[in-house]
Amino acid sequence: MDIHKHLLNFKALRLKLRPLRWRMVGLSLCSFALGSTLPLGAQAQSDAPSHAPTTAPSAPPVALWPTIPFVRGQDLCQYQDAYGRTRAQQATQMAQLLSDLIRDGADPQQAPQLLQTIDSLIDQGRERATSGFGMDVLLEGSFKAALDRVYEQHQPRARKVRFVNPTALNELVRVLRAQQRQGSLEGKQLKGLTGVAWGTYSYSPGCKGDVLVTLHFETQSGQTFNYQARGMAETVMGQIAAQVFMQFQKTQFPSQVLHLGKTLELLGAPGNRLGTTNSPRKAQYACECMQARLPTVGEYIYLNELGNWNGGVNSDKGLWALSQERVMAPEMPNPSIVRSITEFQSPQIHYFCVRHVADKKTASLCPD
Repeated sequence: MDIHKHLLNFKALRLKLRPLRWRMVGLSLCSFALGSTLPLGAQAQSDAPSHAPTTAPSAPPVALWPTIPFVRGQDLCQYQDAYGRTRAQQATQMAQLLSDLIRDGADPQQAPQLLQTIDSLIDQGRERATSGFGMDVLLEGSFKAALDRVYEQHQPRARKVRFVNPTALNELVRVLRAQQRQGSLEGKQLKGLTGVAWGTYSYSPGCKGDVLVTLHFETQSGQTFNYQARGMAETVMGQIAAQVFMQFQKTQFPSQVLHLGKTLELLGAPGNRLGTTNSPRKAQYACECMQARLPTVGEYIYLNELGNWNGGVNSDKGLWALSQERVMAPEMPNPSIVRSITEFQSPQIHYFCVRHVADKKTASLCPD
């Protein structure tokens, strides 16, 4: 079915009251903390621990139409072959090839024809390899398989990306037996769907058989999510599946979890999902500016057990800020994972802010 027909279907703190003198000190430190706190995302390559979630926006659950149309883009292999060298460089290469043929015994009169024939055979082979509509089927199927494999590996409690077939199974069987794809989507079938997916693919420069693929999700609310990867056709969608899983399944901020019978709200850091600082006091005042606090050791441990994919935050590596000028050092359990900040020189401390829902206040004590 014409790929354009597929695309047409998509249009359808918490703060306690203190004496005034200490309150003013706290407000000054609060401003200093906010100005000195550096988001993890700002140094994602050099400073962020490998276990920390990425900083791309989190996404709500989505139910997708199972058909993923792929539009073929510019053949970058042929494009580079034609424009990757100057005309003089191409002429020099052609002359060298002719010289090699003649030196190997070819008739000087027939050598140009031999080169033309070889070039024509190469073009025919490429045309046959890229003809038809099989690539979109391969990319769609391998993406679904790779996504299921990632979900099976991590096993989150709730799956946030799924495909929903709105048509009857007998209709699906009929379409498959006819060697076709589901190409129509009526308005009444949109009830169980919250988004559609489509993509593009191009043959990569270098002509080594790899492809450049983009995948796009568009939801009924108007949100779009875009992914890109490059690799061999049979494996490239595994890279995109990992990107999709991380964005949709990672813990969102703000979010809530149940801990010891109370609702704990995870707020992240001011303006960021996770923050870094060199002082637990800075982190503490940054959280107080959000009418929140730093997690306790028990909360850190519980959220780490939940993990990044089930509403928690992995905190089993590095230093994590605690109140009273302390840090949690999970990798240093003896004699205790709770350490004084004075034990470390130039530390990099990670943190996020939390509060119990009942502690939420309506007014901030931070200065304007």
